[in-house]
Amino acid sequence: MCGKCGCSDPTNEVKMVDPATGVETLIRHGGLVQADDHSNGHHHDHDHHHHQPHEGEDKPHVHGPNGEVISLEQAVLSKNDQIAARNRGWFEGRGVLALNLVSSPGSGKTTLLERTIRELKGKRAIYVIEGDQMTSNDAERVRDAGAKALQINTGAGCHLEADMIADAVEQLNPEPGSILMIENVGNLVCPSMFDLGERMKVAVISTTEGEDKPLKYPHMFRAAEVVLINKMDIAEVVEFDEDACRSNIAEVNPRATVLSLSAKTGQNFEPWINKLVEHRQ
Repeated sequence: MCGKCGCSDPTNEVKMVDPATGVETLIRHGGLVQADDHSNGHHHDHDHHHHQPHEGEDKPHVHGPNGEVISLEQAVLSKNDQIAARNRGWFEGRGVLALNLVSSPGSGKTTLLERTIRELKGKRAIYVIEGDQMTSNDAERVRDAGAKALQINTGAGCHLEADMIADAVEQLNPEPGSILMIENVGNLVCPSMFDLGERMKVAVISTTEGEDKPLKYPHMFRAAEVVLINKMDIAEVVEFDEDACRSNIAEVNPRATVLSLSAKTGQNFEPWINKLVEHRQ
């Protein structure tokens, strides 16, 4: 898991950037969320640590309240789930529809967000949390499209986590009945394991990626309630087989709603917008 990637780097810092002001806020001082942090609500103490294995240990670990050994992976996921549950309760209490957009890099998530924001104008208020390792480019694009946005830069981290969303939501303060779009870091592996408190995951796959992506990354597509096949405007040019792709999605997740569209041209975009307008938390 992430014990082998940059997320567990004790020097890693996570920053939140407001594209409207350029103000940066440090929300993670490095390493992973502390396993015994019992903070409540949407404010968290960030006295995080990174456990280094003792001699002879196979994996990094922490100790539970009764002295039991807990793997770092188990501790991190457990802590994340606790905060995600609080996030979910906050969203449900205000009727905020929170969506977690996941995909490979370059699938067109930000372009999808830009068109979605413009199409939803006057229908439902929309807020956006952008996740990238570096830069606030996407948050600036989203803001220019007409939505209030915050950028979370994860540094070496390859996914967003629930405490990052809690901090961003505290600042964004989405109004009751609105939609919160969370654009996760481009990665089809780790984001499948980290609940953010969202109502649903929306997986985006583009025609340039090939039809077998759902079979290569089944955990992500199995976790998604909606799958958007993007860049249909160039499907013929790249020889994309839509039927084969839909068949592969159904093999992994027969319950998923699959919509084919083009965020760039607006082709078949109306069913996606209708789903967002009609859906209630």
